[in-house]
Amino acid sequence: MNRMFHVLMILASLVAIAGSVSAQNADYSRDTDYKGPQNAIASADGKFLYVVQFDAAKVVQVDTATLAVTKEYAIEGTPTHVTRNAESTKIFVTSARPPQNGLLSCIDVASGNTDWKVETGYCPESVVIHPNGQTAYVANRFSTDVSVIDLGQKKELQRIPVIREPISVDITPDGKTVYVTNFLPLDPSDGYDVAAEVTWIDTATLEKGNIRLLNGCVALHEVKVSPDGKYAFVTNNLARYQMPTTQLERGWMNTNAVAILDAANRKLINVVLLDDIDLGASNPWGASMTGDGKTLVISHAGTHEISVIDAQAMFEKLDKIAAQEQADGQGQKSNSGYSSASSADVPNDLAFLVGMRTRVKLSGNGPRNVVIVGEKAFIPMYFTDSLAVVDLKTKKQVGELKFTPNHQYSEKRHGLMTFNDGTVCFQQWQSCASCHPYTRTDGLNWDLMNDGLGNPKNAKSMLHSHETPPTMITGIRADAEHCVRSGFKHILFSVRPEKDPASIDEYLKAMKALPSPLLVNGQLSEKAKKGEEIFKRVNCDKCHPADWYFTDMQMHDVDTENPFDRRRDFDSPTLCEVWRTAPYLHDGRYTTLFQLFKEGQHGKQKGEVDKLTDEEIEALVEYVGSL
Repeated sequence: MNRMFHVLMILASLVAIAGSVSAQNADYSRDTDYKGPQNAIASADGKFLYVVQFDAAKVVQVDTATLAVTKEYAIEGTPTHVTRNAESTKIFVTSARPPQNGLLSCIDVASGNTDWKVETGYCPESVVIHPNGQTAYVANRFSTDVSVIDLGQKKELQRIPVIREPISVDITPDGKTVYVTNFLPLDPSDGYDVAAEVTWIDTATLEKGNIRLLNGCVALHEVKVSPDGKYAFVTNNLARYQMPTTQLERGWMNTNAVAILDAANRKLINVVLLDDIDLGASNPWGASMTGDGKTLVISHAGTHEISVIDAQAMFEKLDKIAAQEQADGQGQKSNSGYSSASSADVPNDLAFLVGMRTRVKLSGNGPRNVVIVGEKAFIPMYFTDSLAVVDLKTKKQVGELKFTPNHQYSEKRHGLMTFNDGTVCFQQWQSCASCHPYTRTDGLNWDLMNDGLGNPKNAKSMLHSHETPPTMITGIRADAEHCVRSGFKHILFSVRPEKDPASIDEYLKAMKALPSPLLVNGQLSEKAKKGEEIFKRVNCDKCHPADWYFTDMQMHDVDTENPFDRRRDFDSPTLCEVWRTAPYLHDGRYTTLFQLFKEGQHGKQKGEVDKLTDEEIEALVEYVGSL
């Protein structure tokens, strides 16, 4: 490994970051050997689909009757999401352009011309159009806000801050409420209750509020409002992070769920599990409901299937439980053993959907959102460059469009696919991405068995893990290669051929850090430059040297031991991309870098961090958050 080469690459990323992301990155990269279908929407008459091809940087028009590609539209940047106007004459596409702001592009369907583009926030992930056709709302993942865009004036009116990594947005049919999923929680992970939240925005007043999901609900992928506006569905992982990771049976570590919101009253109804008792349905992704409100369809990115759910029966069961609770204060009584006795039991009931749900296996790999046209569901399959078609009446796959015939995987692509594949796990409960979504962190503490029982620690980002041994917070693994193979054995509880962990090695080695949203035109702000001086003055660079991913790869005692720890020294982590890996310290006790320095006085053993003023700390935070 050429150390000087890596030094130059790191320094270059801070002062002159390119306008596109390197291939094989964990997020907004493009591998042009593939198409990467990841999102779609149907025209108003159902005759066409508009499919986002993430890797090809295109949107393609697909005839739903013949499954033929009839048009292609080139997209600037990395496209992430598509929607349309009511007449289906225009499509609106979000695209990411790190380190610049993202784009919302309006494309004329007939001519293929791009009518206009409006800059949005950093890495836009989703867009929805108000029913009046005048306003668009864009979820900007890494600027942590929602752009409000006037479509007539073709300009951004304002940004509405949300909580953390907003990646999906939808609106009620009456146009009164926008719902936004915050992908990850922003809580101290050493507490009892850690959960991601859904933000609601009143479109008339732009007042906002948050709906907190249940403890352990993380990785909120998609929010979808029902056609009648009564409900909003949010796909998520329901992590059992407070259990020691000794087994997987019956969802011991991770379950997979859909949260049901009362869309009119802006509150949580309940969270329903999508797994079976002995078979997980890992990594739920897309959600959609038939126009009559009778059927809910969920896609599972980890198990490559959809769940077709009798929505009316599900609602009736939830209502019956709630009504019985109100009537006798005890809850529904069940003789079958297949019914929750109270609303609080529902999120733990792996048999709740028995008799109401059919799992339909898809021929491709990596399903994303679900588009329903009549009695058919169309699902983009990211890894196999395909589009699956399912008949919702017969509950069988009836068609497939292969965008890339003779599809084959490179080793890195195979690693990316395997990392996200729940079928390589015992009983399919989880994938590597369940605890490391996009190879980063889920914001939770986990009690892994590799260093003893009863000392939970925060999930680490896997960025640069192969270049910065040892791995794990306690340095218990010598290197990332051992870590990957131990993960299969002790977390996924499976034995896989060597090609699987080897390909994950190659994928992880190829990851590149995304530029921080705090950078200005790819460079440090003036405030961050002052912070860099402070960083060196108080000797932060002794443990986090800039010449090697901002880590000395040593164990240090920085006075952060808690009552559950078995040692006082911990691995010095890389500071690259630390802006997106909260909460901080080995036990995740601080949610912001300012808290880390101000309250935790992190680094005072090497320098006088405890003597810094608030203004100096803010500058230090600006610099560290820019790395």
